[in-house]
Amino acid sequence: MFNRDRWTEILESLNANRFRTLLTAFGVAWGIFILVALLALINGLRTGVSADFGNFATNSMYVWSQRTSLPYKGLPKGRRLNFKIEDVQVLKDNFPELKYVSPRNQLGGYNGANNVTRKEKTGAFTINGDYPEFILQQPMDITQGRFISHSDINEKRKSIVIGADVVKTLYDRGEDVIGSYIKINGVNFMVVGVFQAANSDGNSEEEANSIYVPFTTFNQVFNFGENVNWMAITAKDEISITSLKTSILSKLRELRTINPKDLRALGNFDRAEAFGKITGLFDILSFVGFFVGSLILASGMIGIINIMLIIVKERTKEIGVRRAIGASPWNIRAQIIQESLVLTIISGMFGIAAASGLIWLMNYALKLNGPVDNFANPTVNIFIVLIAFLILILSGIAAGMIPAFKATKMKPVDALRVE
Repeated sequence: MFNRDRWTEILESLNANRFRTLLTAFGVAWGIFILVALLALINGLRTGVSADFGNFATNSMYVWSQRTSLPYKGLPKGRRLNFKIEDVQVLKDNFPELKYVSPRNQLGGYNGANNVTRKEKTGAFTINGDYPEFILQQPMDITQGRFISHSDINEKRKSIVIGADVVKTLYDRGEDVIGSYIKINGVNFMVVGVFQAANSDGNSEEEANSIYVPFTTFNQVFNFGENVNWMAITAKDEISITSLKTSILSKLRELRTINPKDLRALGNFDRAEAFGKITGLFDILSFVGFFVGSLILASGMIGIINIMLIIVKERTKEIGVRRAIGASPWNIRAQIIQESLVLTIISGMFGIAAASGLIWLMNYALKLNGPVDNFANPTVNIFIVLIAFLILILSGIAAGMIPAFKATKMKPVDALRVE
């Protein structure tokens, strides 16, 4: 029930020494501000880094052949290995948990020799032989035309999809790209699509300087035969590729006659494992942020306890008078706890409001100035804010308990004697 007299007393008590009250309130507001701001910054980093992985099928691994380091079945060490096209089907047959198995071959490189020409213009680009499924494993934005199709694969068409930087190098502004021809190592290919790299993990420039050719056409034109340099392997959503990795590598060693103990013959990169490590790191950072913010908030609550102890000491005679005329110990405690709670809640609301303003400014700056590497959309879940506010309320009650019990511990007659 609303008691106007009690609220008047509370406001008068807090207003009696404004500077002291403001300093105490600032300690609490600063604590909740740091807590929310830290969590927002960590979430911004998490979102930014996850966005880099999010452009890929994170439940994927890449495996490539290297040289053997151990002899096996009469074969010497140091053999240069190549997968075969038949290995792809073997993996699909033996591992129904796999969603995609995409064989890949590659020529050239970003820093390699000029291998692509168009009229009088030349450039050095990475040439990839791929299947249509690869765009589902490493998404890219098709800005013109289309990506490689299964018709291209089956008919071994000389169709290519080129990156945005390839267009800048080989074409003049305003020139039609789709349907034009370029030469790769002296062989004519027709451009059927243009893509823009969708990722920003540091490889976007190299991706934009890439060209995609149907895998079957690539192997025929560039004399790769049945060889496969490496594979992109993606598991179904409910299965972790990490749990299948050991079995997949063992099967590939068996197919390529590699010593089971030879761990150097096959290279691999487990994107799911890497993504899990990043996620785990940010979980730890979130805990650290919450812990540090809570410690700062706790220091503010200690300030609340101190000021309430001072207020109780200053009002000892008043409390004695109230006890003498019939006020119960509970009424005295309730008022002191209420004063502590009011100060805590008001301070906390200012801290949350300031943190919300900072988060809005950060998002506005990102929207105005464009994306920042590894940082995007700093936010805090409203549920976390509500939990923090609930902790703040409980802390406010706890902060008032010690002074409240101290206020009622002294006998009324002794309280009246205090000068």
